[in-house]
Amino acid sequence: MRTSPAIAAIVVMGVSGSGKSTVASRLASRLEWDFAEADGFHSAANVAKMQAGIPLGDDDRWPWLDALAQRIARARNEGRPCVVACSALRRIYRERLADGHDDVRFAYLQGDFAMIEARMKTRTGHYMPASLLESQFRTLEEPAPDEPALTLPGEAAPEALVDEIVKRLSLG
Repeated sequence: MRTSPAIAAIVVMGVSGSGKSTVASRLASRLEWDFAEADGFHSAANVAKMQAGIPLGDDDRWPWLDALAQRIARARNEGRPCVVACSALRRIYRERLADGHDDVRFAYLQGDFAMIEARMKTRTGHYMPASLLESQFRTLEEPAPDEPALTLPGEAAPEALVDEIVKRLSLG
């Protein structure tokens, strides 16, 4: 396993349908790091809300984000970096995930509404309906220049995005 003592986790972030899971799982495989899919950390109540087309609010998200922050803390404590696929839509959510540490990096997969909506309408087997995409974009706060985040073109091929993350974070 390749490790980087300066990085405990890379969170691949963006709205639903941006390609987070695909890019994050491939990045984890490339780096030989652990992979965590944030969707698996949601409560049954959160999943039911989303399946019903009801957007999550902050009160729904805090326990989910805390569980993910604990997963990142475990990676840090065990010296086993991880890659997390997580929407991390707001700055306060990203801060919650980092939990005051400077060893968490974010890779934001940026895309426009039309492109991502088209993707979401063709995917199968996911509980997040395309109807919630508008609420995701309303909630989204793109990373600011002072955040430890890369902004990447979401329309790029997953392997090209992985290559760019590895290059820009000097992991290769």
